[in-house]
Amino acid sequence: MDFAFTPEQEEFVQEVRTFIRERVPAALLKRLRGGPESGGGDDYQAAAREFKQLLYKAGLLGVNWPPEYGGRGAPHIFQYFLAEELSYQDLPGAGLTLTSVAPMIWRAGTEEQKKQYLRGIFEGEIEFAIGYTEPNAGSDLASLQTQAIKDGDDYIIRGQKMFTSGAHMSTHIWLAARTDPNAPKHRGVSMIIVPLNLPGITVRPLWTMGDGRTNEVFFDDVRVPRRNLVGEENRGWYTMSAALDFERAAVAPLSPLRRILEDLVKFCKETKHNGLALAEDPIIRNKLAELTVDLGILRLFSLRNAWVIDKGAVPNVEGSMIKVWSSELRERLLATGLEIMGPFGQLQPGSKWVPFQGRFEVGLRASPQYRFTAGSNEIQRNIIAQRGLGLPR
Repeated sequence: MDFAFTPEQEEFVQEVRTFIRERVPAALLKRLRGGPESGGGDDYQAAAREFKQLLYKAGLLGVNWPPEYGGRGAPHIFQYFLAEELSYQDLPGAGLTLTSVAPMIWRAGTEEQKKQYLRGIFEGEIEFAIGYTEPNAGSDLASLQTQAIKDGDDYIIRGQKMFTSGAHMSTHIWLAARTDPNAPKHRGVSMIIVPLNLPGITVRPLWTMGDGRTNEVFFDDVRVPRRNLVGEENRGWYTMSAALDFERAAVAPLSPLRRILEDLVKFCKETKHNGLALAEDPIIRNKLAELTVDLGILRLFSLRNAWVIDKGAVPNVEGSMIKVWSSELRERLLATGLEIMGPFGQLQPGSKWVPFQGRFEVGLRASPQYRFTAGSNEIQRNIIAQRGLGLPR
């Protein structure tokens, strides 16, 4: 395998960096830095939409999608480069709307759905939340009970979804609902696009120990046109599974972890103990070296996922591998940082003495969720064992 980037790829990376440096107003960057839970609220949501529209106008959003839907038709690896540059700069990227939902609308949706939703996604006007998990259906997702009952040309939706991150900032929900309650649990499930402004939908916040917000969403006889069904009725489990494969590949960006490691190395070079920089301690140097190697492995996983998608395949086993590795590396990296920083690392944002605005402490509190986002790591190991290694159930 040739790990060198082509001149076109290098040129694209420079194009993204130039875009951020020259075409994004400083005031907008200030509103975006720190993420949706940084206190910006509605202002962050408006700023993120404005930023995505700038990406679209620059021809960067959906760079790997066909020109007729607003893209450039470039290989998926270009989308990977874009995500890496944006996440390194702490800026909102395509998100699961573009990396998980859009590929499935493209693969399973009708021509009408493609025209209606893909263009809106690329222009930054449509944002999806993911409606899979329920109070009694998490790891065993096939046990979901939210109903979509046929009523003429509509579905009537009743039920509840949990951990629908971003529902308070989204326009639609990518909903898994049971359309045949008498079918085996892996059958009878359908994927339906539900606008979040319909009567009967209630979005209620759930705050995490990492200071982030997710949501629970209630559906009280919500009427949705049956034309919003994506793919074949009662066969949505396969559409959802493929979307989850794309999601697992997308929830593992390299750049945020690279930025964390760079901050930790900087701290070790600048902080002294007994007259020597921490970076000169052989034990600490060994820890930093191990993390650097682990980060290099994550980069190779990321590039392979992009390669699999460019081959026209769904990153099934590959998505599970990168999801396990990245989520556990995140926790390992942050825990090592707090161990090296000592009591100072445990200080929270706002403290006079906290290093790096408390990102390590907050990050470690938030890290457990990455082990079960898009499916628990235990399930991912089963997928790797059974589908990747051919081991028995």
